[in-house]
Amino acid sequence: MASLANVEHRNQDATVYVGNLDPQCTEDILMELFVQVGRVQSVYMPKDKVTQTHNGYGFVEFLDTIDADYAMAILNMIKLYGRPIRVSKSSLHNKNGVEDSSLDVGANLFIGNLDPQGDVDEGLLHETFSAFGQLIRPPKIVRDEATNESKGFAFVSYDNFQSSDTAIDCMNGQYLGNRQIVVQYAFKKTATGEQSETTGRPVGAAPERHGSRAERMLADAKQKQRQQQRQQQYGGSSTTTTFFKPNTQFASAMPNSAGLGHNNNHNNTPPPPPPPPSMMASNMPPPPPPPPPPPMTMNMPPPPPPPPPPM
Repeated sequence: MASLANVEHRNQDATVYVGNLDPQCTEDILMELFVQVGRVQSVYMPKDKVTQTHNGYGFVEFLDTIDADYAMAILNMIKLYGRPIRVSKSSLHNKNGVEDSSLDVGANLFIGNLDPQGDVDEGLLHETFSAFGQLIRPPKIVRDEATNESKGFAFVSYDNFQSSDTAIDCMNGQYLGNRQIVVQYAFKKTATGEQSETTGRPVGAAPERHGSRAERMLADAKQKQRQQQRQQQYGGSSTTTTFFKPNTQFASAMPNSAGLGHNNNHNNTPPPPPPPPSMMASNMPPPPPPPPPPPMTMNMPPPPPPPPPPM
């Protein structure tokens, strides 16, 4: 469908990353799926040089950025060969499919007390928690490696702490899948990466959660750095970049009448029209007003006859 050289020069804004693909998936299947939501320019799935099998992800380039945004809204977390695929902006990943770690500011949440036998899956978590902000990666439900059953907790990551704080305030203690879930900041991972199956807490480590003051300060610094990079990309050298200027063509009040021959005590009503030029040239008085219309006599009764003369 597309070579690696073409993929490196693709339109990043109109390209989506597709992850968690089944080994049976091919470029033709991705093409057939994504043409349902927009006009596809190219499809590329990196493959192993020896086995010629794909690495579980691919890139789909559209002709328009609107189609790419629509594909992320419609096809993200749908199941393909029994797997929920991940559809996100390709700018979040490099050509090797690795997520950009600079977006991870530490706004990572732990969702506990999930029903392992219920219908709570990654798609439901994404639909629920993406309403509070931008997720930097799809929700991850921790599952048993042998049975693929849920262990009862999951993790969600945002790109800012305002969204994660809102998610905790709105979802902690709410019911999801007939169970009252627990939403709080996740514990930081240790070197081993082992976590408790009930609390998600690292095994053998001191309880240290995300959302600390230091992480929030670093997140603010990263956000300012990204804003400066955007300003340099758009060619701006000032601290703030104004992409949309207010419309100043129309004024809310009449302009200053200085130098226009009008006094400054005007109101919002227009001045009266000047008299005709003929009246201004001669000192003739203005014409009299028109006479009033005659009274209506059509429906009046006739006058009575005169009385007879006396005898």
